[in-house]
Amino acid sequence: MTFLKAAPTVLGLALLGLAFSPSARADDWNKKTVITFSGPVEIPGVHLQGYGVLPAGTYVFKVLSSQSDRHIVQIFSQDELTIYATILAIPNYRLKATDKTVMTFRERPAGEPEALRAWFYPGKLWGEEFVYPKARAIVLAKETHEAVLFTPAEIAPEVSAPIKTRQEPVVVELEKAPVRAIQPTGEDVEIAQVVTPPPAVELAQAEPAPVLPATGSSMPLLALFGMLALAGGLTLGLIQKRAL
Repeated sequence: MTFLKAAPTVLGLALLGLAFSPSARADDWNKKTVITFSGPVEIPGVHLQGYGVLPAGTYVFKVLSSQSDRHIVQIFSQDELTIYATILAIPNYRLKATDKTVMTFRERPAGEPEALRAWFYPGKLWGEEFVYPKARAIVLAKETHEAVLFTPAEIAPEVSAPIKTRQEPVVVELEKAPVRAIQPTGEDVEIAQVVTPPPAVELAQAEPAPVLPATGSSMPLLALFGMLALAGGLTLGLIQKRAL
C-alpha cells in the first residue's frame, strides 16, 4: 500500500526530472562540436559568399541530416547565429574510435590554407569525409597527392537566407548529388576506392532526425505529464486521509 500511495508522486518527479534535464541525446545526434582553428581553413560545400575559406577562429560543427550514406554538415559561428557552410559528406569508417574530436586536413603548398578533409566525432567509428566541387577537387588532388571526393553537380551557393532545415531545396540537391573520387593523376574512380563506409548494420541503426512539435521541444509536454501525475498523487492522498 505504501508503494501505491507514493507511485504517482514518484512518477511525477521522474517526469519532471526528465523534462528539465539537459538534452544530451539531441547533441549526440547532431554531433555538435566546438572547434578552434589556429589558421585559415578552406571548406567545401554550399556557403555564404566570401566564406570559401574560414579565417582562424572558433566554429561550431553540426550534422543537419544523416540519411544512410549521405550526411549534411553545417558550420556555424561560435555564437551559432551565422551559418557559414552547408556541406555534403560521406561516412568514412576508421578502425579505432577516440575519446576526442579529430579533424583531418589536406596539406597545401606554403602560404595556402589547409583544406578540410574529415571530421570524426568522439566515440564514433565513422566520421564525415567532405565532398568538394569537381573543379576544386581536381586541383586539391594534384596539390596534395591524395584522392579527393567530389560531386559533378553544380549546386548554387547560398547567398541570402541561411539553410536551416533538411527540406530546403539545396539540401535535397546535396543528398541526391552523385559523388565520385578524383585521383592525383586525374583518374575518376568510385568512392569505394577512397573511403571505407560503415558496416551495413550501423547504417541501418543510424538514428533518424528527431521530429519536434512546433514549439521546437517536447519538454513542455513532459512537464505537463509530470504535474498531472503529482496532482493525482496529492488528490489520492487527500482521499485516503478522509477515508481514515
